[in-house]
Amino acid sequence: MPQVSLVDLLLPRLLRAEERFSQIDVELAAGPIEHARLATLMKERGSLAPLVELVRGRRRLLEDLQSAEELLAADASFAELANEARDAAHAQLPSIENRLVTLFVSRTEQTPPGLIVEIRAGTGGDEAALFAGELLRMYMRFCERRGLKAELLDESHTELGGVREAVLGVSGEAAWAAFKFESGGHRVQRVPSTETQGRVHTSAATVAVLPEPDEAAIVINDGDLRIDSFRSSGPGGQSVNKTSSAIRITHIPTGTVVSCQDEKSQHKNKARALKILRARLHDLEAQRLHSERSGLRRVLIGSGDRSERIRTYNFPQDRVTDHRIGASFHDLPCILAGGLDALIEALAQSELEARLKALAEEKA
Repeated sequence: MPQVSLVDLLLPRLLRAEERFSQIDVELAAGPIEHARLATLMKERGSLAPLVELVRGRRRLLEDLQSAEELLAADASFAELANEARDAAHAQLPSIENRLVTLFVSRTEQTPPGLIVEIRAGTGGDEAALFAGELLRMYMRFCERRGLKAELLDESHTELGGVREAVLGVSGEAAWAAFKFESGGHRVQRVPSTETQGRVHTSAATVAVLPEPDEAAIVINDGDLRIDSFRSSGPGGQSVNKTSSAIRITHIPTGTVVSCQDEKSQHKNKARALKILRARLHDLEAQRLHSERSGLRRVLIGSGDRSERIRTYNFPQDRVTDHRIGASFHDLPCILAGGLDALIEALAQSELEARLKALAEEKA
């Protein structure tokens, strides 16, 4: 697919980005700026700079081409020099235009400041819960490798040490790009430790990745909340503490319930529960605004049934298959240790190609 032809389609938006970049420079040069405003401007300028550099580089190449053509028309004695300049510009133009289109398409998505990752055991009983725990550890190790901040907001165990449900808060540069493909059903195929006849069992867990909105974006009225406290419990039902530090918050208008018991401090558990609640209410608002969909979370994670999956982890074959792109990756222990890079890069490339195709169809 020739990406060069897409530049004309994007040109008005590219020029607006360049104009905005110039406006920021004018404001920065005008004089003293309040600290928060300065930080906002510098962040926006930094995000625009690579795009504007390519826009201006392309413009210089087009000017070189025009100058070479004018020189050829004006004086034949400069034909060799003009032809060299024209050929050099022609050779560089496709590359810079391809990079320009790719960068523009890849940066158009809004990225939230942080996100909430919810992991739940699905079909498969104790084996599903054990697998959910492995997914949780995989994501936490992946965050370590990527330099992302991961905070375990809540976790509920089974008696065998598996995870019924876990909620992970993730923040850091490119956190959304790293996790946005993880929503959906994850299926595992292996021989459980309790299986005496060596049969392969199939279990499932679900993952939902929700953008964490700014606090100002979701207003929660105290009168809409019912807050209950209870005693925390750990794996096997053992008491974590003897005080009622765990918190359950019910958002009465929507019926949304969030509980947190990971901290010994009731205050910290309440803060974490409100953080999760805010993300879930933001999710509900997204469902309302996009009513043609059956619901964001249902689209993201399905029902938890074995058949609704985005990815299969096959232990006997040491293979992970992502069904959305039809690609398989080997070295399962490395992947479960946080080595998701190849998977994510393949998914990102597939998404980019789909966006470029959509732009080409729009131009056609």
